[in-house]
Amino acid sequence: MTSDPGTYVLVLHCRAAASVQVGRWGDLRLHRGYYLYVGSAFGPGGVRARVGRHCRNEKSLHWHIDYLRAYAKLVNVWLTYDVRRREHQWATVLGQDDRVQPIPGFGCTDCDCESHLFYTNHRPVLAQFSLSSEGGLECLTCTDFADVSARSPSCR
Repeated sequence: MTSDPGTYVLVLHCRAAASVQVGRWGDLRLHRGYYLYVGSAFGPGGVRARVGRHCRNEKSLHWHIDYLRAYAKLVNVWLTYDVRRREHQWATVLGQDDRVQPIPGFGCTDCDCESHLFYTNHRPVLAQFSLSSEGGLECLTCTDFADVSARSPSCR
């Protein structure tokens, strides 16, 4: 795992329906199934720091996805260390895929994308989606990101 910049998709599993208040964004009705969240990590610490944060259970609520993480287990992370920002391109690709449903407005208050969060009732597999990357794509788990001494229970 490196601290290089990149783009990622969090694959989350929600075991039960729930209603979540997501900051000022509003109420999110969760369904049993899987959620795909597209993000990028071009700041300090890159992918390692950003995804490592998403893997932790204990954290301040900053991004929309932080509110969802209390109700859904992070099962996989799809990522690229491509220096080109792929976040919006990947969100567009997922938004055009009939196997997933966009959650309008989620995670995209700073861009023109319809959504950065998508729902499906079947476990998604990276190979099913046409996510492009010049740096190659990886499929990892939280264990690959967490420092052994700081692993949260959901990342073991």
